[in-house]
Amino acid sequence: MSTGSSGIDPLVGVRVPDDPACDVFLTGTVFLDIVFTGLDSAPVRGTESWARGMGSSPGGVANMATALARLGLRTSMAAAFGDDHYGEYCRDALEQGEGIDLSMSYTVPGWHSPVTVSMAYEGERTMVSHGHEAPAPTAQTIRGRTFPHCPPRARAAIASLAPGRSEPWVATAARNGALIFADVGWDETGRWDLDALTGLDHCAAFLPNAEEAMRYTRTDCPRAAAHALAERVPLAVVTLGADGAYAVDRTTGTAAEVPAIEVEALDPTGAGDVFVAGFVTGTLADWPLADRLAFAGLTAALSVQEFGGSLSAPGWSEIAAWWQQVRTHADQDPAALERYAFLEDLLPAATRSWPLRRAVPTIGFRQ
Repeated sequence: MSTGSSGIDPLVGVRVPDDPACDVFLTGTVFLDIVFTGLDSAPVRGTESWARGMGSSPGGVANMATALARLGLRTSMAAAFGDDHYGEYCRDALEQGEGIDLSMSYTVPGWHSPVTVSMAYEGERTMVSHGHEAPAPTAQTIRGRTFPHCPPRARAAIASLAPGRSEPWVATAARNGALIFADVGWDETGRWDLDALTGLDHCAAFLPNAEEAMRYTRTDCPRAAAHALAERVPLAVVTLGADGAYAVDRTTGTAAEVPAIEVEALDPTGAGDVFVAGFVTGTLADWPLADRLAFAGLTAALSVQEFGGSLSAPGWSEIAAWWQQVRTHADQDPAALERYAFLEDLLPAATRSWPLRRAVPTIGFRQ
């Protein structure tokens, strides 16, 4: 597993000889994402719309895995891959391109890869997806482990909770010493019952957005919701969209709030995944709570300025280029710069100018 394209290891100061080989484990569904950008408005029924930009990349859980790997965390992912060209492309992009450990993943003969087409316009997105649930490898073990109920030993694991859905591997990972970070999606049942989120009791940190947090806690203020959630989990982080993020650490009794960085959003796909990856990185590196929030918000802000989910996830080179650019901007607010001064000792020298571009408009050129 790599330490990111820049070679930066954010955990170098906390590593010890008997550490697990894996920093973060996660599991889920990988999609092939095809993203159209540069649309002036939503497509109109009965007409053809031309997009000025396009990108393709692994999506779904791959957004989070890529964001983690680009920040230098040793990332292991368990997922099913189809044996079609899409699956081959996604697997190669993640394993060879991003250095993600896929030894817990498996290939399903005759199963086609799930696909999502995303259209970005006016800072929003519309998505159309198609796919079928992958058959579980019931009779198959991967390197002696049954998928995915016996995850590798790791510093952390990231789970996506859903009402009534059991995730047995979460308890196993927690028993093996992993810090469990969890996000959550919209509750289609409408009950918004925290007790229905199986696995929440194993979580070290829970990271819903403001609307989800308020609905689950029956509050009308996201900050009050964070304090209520902190009664259930050691660390509650509520993302506030354009207003930043607010967190409450029950263990230390501290709370922190960091405003968002104002950017022109091209495509918000995967921004939440990138935020979680940034927060996990800062937590494992043992940074102060406010620095973790600031870093997570920064990485998410950088991601929405590019199109695509995993395509837009920033690495240390992007962060260094941003830091170099904002420090030399004549009308920059000194107080705002001070919020990110902790980056100074972490970042490599900026070798490329800002803005940077990663995205490519193809599923893969033949060599």
